[in-house]
Amino acid sequence: MRISTLSESECKVVLANHRVAHLACTNNWRPYVVAIHYVFADDVIYAFSLPGKKIEWMRYNPLVCLMVEEKQQGRAWKSVVVDGLYEELRDGIGRKHDEREHAWSLLGQNANWWEPGALKPETTLPSDQLPPVFFRILVKEISGRQARE
Repeated sequence: MRISTLSESECKVVLANHRVAHLACTNNWRPYVVAIHYVFADDVIYAFSLPGKKIEWMRYNPLVCLMVEEKQQGRAWKSVVVDGLYEELRDGIGRKHDEREHAWSLLGQNANWWEPGALKPETTLPSDQLPPVFFRILVKEISGRQARE
């Protein structure tokens, strides 16, 4: 087995070619890791979730980490880790609203993009349902490794 470092551009190719990652956040020295669907575009990671533990924790501490892995033939693999900054894309007027719509349009290009986070979001919600949270992760650092036979 030979393990080597991926270049930044190789890491970005891995991110762009996948849709599921593991997102890590922390609160009061406690880690939390969860699978999310995402899209990598414009050197930014876009995702969505219903309100809950990960959203609360990322609001409290916006420093997050995202890991994408790619199993290849035999024992070969690639792994990419992103250190980033959580930024919520709130609904409303202005730049954040436009970015939220952009995230929605990018995510919507993939089948079942709302899973595993929730049921498919609708443009109008029942009055008792909390709205989905669209967010992005601004990439601060990216690294990756690969193993080949």
